[in-house]
Amino acid sequence: MQIQGLSLGQLGTNCYVIYKDNQAIIIDPGGDSKILCDWLTKKELIPISILLTHAHFDHIGAVEDIRNHYQIPVYLHQAEEDWMEDPTLNGSGLFPVENVVCRPADYIIPIGMMEVGSFSFEVKHTPGHSPGGVSFIFADEKIVVSGDCLFENGIGRTDLPGGNHQQLINSIKEQLLTLGDSYKIYPGHGPMTTIEKEKKFNPFISV
Repeated sequence: MQIQGLSLGQLGTNCYVIYKDNQAIIIDPGGDSKILCDWLTKKELIPISILLTHAHFDHIGAVEDIRNHYQIPVYLHQAEEDWMEDPTLNGSGLFPVENVVCRPADYIIPIGMMEVGSFSFEVKHTPGHSPGGVSFIFADEKIVVSGDCLFENGIGRTDLPGGNHQQLINSIKEQLLTLGDSYKIYPGHGPMTTIEKEKKFNPFISV
């Protein structure tokens, strides 16, 4: 299994393509659908699903284009099932950016073990940045795709609708820091980091 990050959309959100053989799952297609499609074509990959860590506008900007182009389903946590089609909830209506409106997700994302095609991984509910925030854990590869929960030397903002600072800290400490120190964190913005590094140096959560 391999993972590729692409900085896409209005805020340079990290979209991740996780792939093996010729199949791929797409996590958080935040915009610039042509860039993403061109990369997939170049790698000769066939996407089979879109997974969302949460439904803020900068993570869903290319969902409709990608979903329609490849005819693949979208998965999202139940707590944000209304956000895709509501610019006030997904945040695009609160900032000087173009409103983002998408059809609802096709499926509610389960918490716990999940299988999509030949991919098997764990979904952890990590709210705080937003109520439906989730992180994807690929245990065999020791990879965490954390969305806007945990960043290198930072954490997600909690001043948007549904945000809660203490809930976010609890999510990080109880759901992510309990993983092995060698786990690599692939965040929604910024560079990759590790659990060990964030335990030692992140000023919000260092232990």
